[in-house]
Amino acid sequence: MKNPPSSARRSAVYLLDQVLGEGRLMSDLIAGGVLDRLAPPDRARAQRLASDTLRGLDRADRLLGRHLRKAPPLAVHNILRLATAELAQGGEPHGVVNEAVAIISNHPRYGRHKGLVNAVLRKTAEEAPRSWNDLRLPRLPRWLRDPLVQAWGGAAVGQMEKAHFAGAALDLTLKSDAEHWAKELNGTLLPTGTLRLGHQGQVSALPGFDVGAWWVQDAAAALPAKVLAPRPGETVLDLCAAPGGKTLQLAAAGAEVTALDLSEKRMARVHENLTRTGLVANCVVGDALDHTGGPFDAILLDAPCSATGTIRRHPDLPHAKDGSEFGALIDLQAAMIDHALTLLKPGGRLVFCTCSLLPDEGECQIDEALARHPGLVTDRDALERPGIDPAWITPEGGLRLRPDYWPDLGGMDGFYIACLRR
Repeated sequence: MKNPPSSARRSAVYLLDQVLGEGRLMSDLIAGGVLDRLAPPDRARAQRLASDTLRGLDRADRLLGRHLRKAPPLAVHNILRLATAELAQGGEPHGVVNEAVAIISNHPRYGRHKGLVNAVLRKTAEEAPRSWNDLRLPRLPRWLRDPLVQAWGGAAVGQMEKAHFAGAALDLTLKSDAEHWAKELNGTLLPTGTLRLGHQGQVSALPGFDVGAWWVQDAAAALPAKVLAPRPGETVLDLCAAPGGKTLQLAAAGAEVTALDLSEKRMARVHENLTRTGLVANCVVGDALDHTGGPFDAILLDAPCSATGTIRRHPDLPHAKDGSEFGALIDLQAAMIDHALTLLKPGGRLVFCTCSLLPDEGECQIDEALARHPGLVTDRDALERPGIDPAWITPEGGLRLRPDYWPDLGGMDGFYIACLRR
C-alpha cells in the first residue's frame, strides 16, 4: 500500500503488515504519520486492534491453523489474524467478516483470496469466542524468553507473559489535586501516586487534558524522577528527554530543567507537552555524548535500551526485534553514564534508568560503572519512596521493577533505576 489506509481496520492491518513483514515498530510508524488521515477515535481504535492482535497472535494462529492447510501470504494472514482476534473478543461477526473480505478484495495482489478469507472467518466466527481463553497463554520468542528465564526464572517469566497478554491500563501523572482528579476521572490512585484508569480511549478527550492537569506516564516510568527528588531551584539535566514525561515531573517540582534529546521531531513533542501543562524547561536538540553544559546539581539519564520492559503496552516489540542490536545499546549506556558523570557538580547525583528487563541493561551496568569509577556509590536512601517495596531493591543498590509486580493492581512496566553519587 503506497498510501496509508483510511479506516480503523484497514489501518490496523497496515500496521500488522509493517511490524510482521518489515520489522518496524508501531511507535515509529505512528510518529511517521501513518494514522494521521484518521479521526482521533479511529486512530485510537486502529492502534488498539493492532495491539490486541499482536498480543494474541499465537492464539489467533492456532485457531486459524485448524482451517488452513498451509499458511497464506502474510498480507492475507494478517487480515485473518486481525479479524480472528476481534471476533474472539466480542466483535460483531457480520461487520468483522464483511470488512475483512472487503479489505482483501481491494488488495492489488491478493484479491483472489477473498473466498478463502470469507470461508475461514465464517468458521472462526463461531469458534473463536468460546475457544480463545482455552488456548495457551502466548509466550515471548526464544531470543528474549531464554535470557529472561535465566535472569528471573521460568515461573516469574510466565507471570510476566500473563501481564503482557493482559495489556496495560492508562496511567497518568498528576500536577496536583490527586484526590480531585481521581474522582473526576474515576481512577485509582496507586501506592506510588500515579492515577490509573480502568478504561482506554481517546486521551485528548478526557477531562483535564486541555488544561494540562496531567500527562500519560506508566507508574514505573514515573519513579526515576521521584528517586531523583529534585528540589526547587536545582539545575537538572534530563538526558534523552523525549517524549517528556520525566521533564514535566522535574519542572513541576520547581527545578531549572534542561531537556536534551537527539531527535528534533521527538523534542517537538516535549515542547507540546510543556505548553499544554504550562511548565517550563530549556529544550535542546543534541547528542547526549556531546553535551557540554552544566555542571548540574542532578542528572536523569533514561538511556536508550531494548525497551523489553514495555511489552505490555508495546506488543509489537518482540515481533519487530530480534535482539541483535542489544550489544551496541549496552555499550552506549556505559558511555552515557561515564559522560553524564562529567557534567555533575561535586556531590551531585545521577539517576540512571532503562525500561528493560535485561540485567545487562540494569544491574550489571551499575556494577560495572561502580568498578570503573572509584568513589562512586549507589544511594539506597533515594529509593525509599512511597509505594516502593523494599524487596524490589537489588544487592548493588538499584531498583528492579517487573511487569509481574502489582498483579492485583494491573502490573507495571519493567524498569531498572539507580541513583549514583560521588
